Amino acid sequence: MLYFVSMFRAISDEEFDTLITRAMDELPQEYIRRLDNVAIVQADDPSHEQREKMHIDNNHLLLGLYEGIPLPARGAGYTFVLPDKITLFKNPLRHVSHDDKSFFEQVKRTLWHEMAHFYGLSHADMDKLQQK
Repeated sequence: MLYFVSMFRAISDEEFDTLITRAMDELPQEYIRRLDNVAIVQADDPSHEQREKMHIDNNHLLLGLYEGIPLPARGAGYTFVLPDKITLFKNPLRHVSHDDKSFFEQVKRTLWHEMAHFYGLSHADMDKLQQK
C-alpha cells in the first residue's frame, strides 16, 4: 500500500464531505441534476482492488474513480441496477495540494473529471475538449 506524507494539514471526513458538497454546488447544475443513480462517496485511499483495476502502480496517484455504466451505454433495459459510484480519495488529493484552496480546487476538478466519465467521455475526449 502506498502511504503519503503531506505537508498539508489533516482533513476530517466531515470536512471532506462538506467540500465535496460545496464542489457539487459550484459545478454546472444541469450536469449535477442528470447524475441519475450515482452515489458520490469518499475514501482515504484507493483499495488494492481499485488500484489493480485501474493499473495504478506505487509511483502514481488515483485521485478519484468512476465505477458504473456510463449514461450513453444505458439502454431501455437499465432497471433495478445498483448505483454507479464516484469515489474521491482524500489522501492522494491531500498529497497534490499545498493548502485549503488548492485542496478544494483538486476536489472540484476531480469530481468534474469523474462526472465526465459518467457522461461517457474518455480521457482522450476530455483532453480534446480542454484544448478548445
